[in-house]
Amino acid sequence: MAPRLHTIIASTRPGRVGPVPAKWFHEFAQEHGAFDAHLIDLSDFGLPVLDEPNHPSRHEYTREHTKKWSASVNQADAFVFVTPEYNYGPPPSLLNALDYLFWEWQYKAAGLVGYGGISGGGRSTHAIKPTIATLKMMPIPETVWLPNVFQQIKDGAFLANEFNEQGAAALLNELIKWTEALAPLRAQVRERFASP
Repeated sequence: MAPRLHTIIASTRPGRVGPVPAKWFHEFAQEHGAFDAHLIDLSDFGLPVLDEPNHPSRHEYTREHTKKWSASVNQADAFVFVTPEYNYGPPPSLLNALDYLFWEWQYKAAGLVGYGGISGGGRSTHAIKPTIATLKMMPIPETVWLPNVFQQIKDGAFLANEFNEQGAAALLNELIKWTEALAPLRAQVRERFASP
């Protein structure tokens, strides 16, 4: 069975554009074929600013939204975070979602798709990598940047160019290598910490 990939829409704000490039990448991942690909919308979980009384490393969740988020993250073998750039950094929704959990992230490879204006979300994707690495994920160096993203959106769809597709393929090719290599470590964590 192919490893499970979650492509996560990181922005939760009203009027966001994130679902459009995320849908493109998700469909590209499905066609690529290395993963069992799933599109996950962070806004579906309704995570408030971290409100758990216990540190995430204790794995003792008290809130239903945390338990739902934990179960989703625990299912995945790898992630691609599709993120905008807010004031030279990632959206607070993404950092908050990462901070909610600890064990569920470990030993999973993570790719990034950044979108925005002229920088294509590059500063956002660079800024979030230390957090990803601290949670014992492997941030893949290959990153997809989508500069001036609105110019490639027509009738609600992202119209990828050759450069975008080459970047997505390179990310997925590297992501599957790390996902397979980290599988024994993920198995150890899952054995010890079942999702609540």
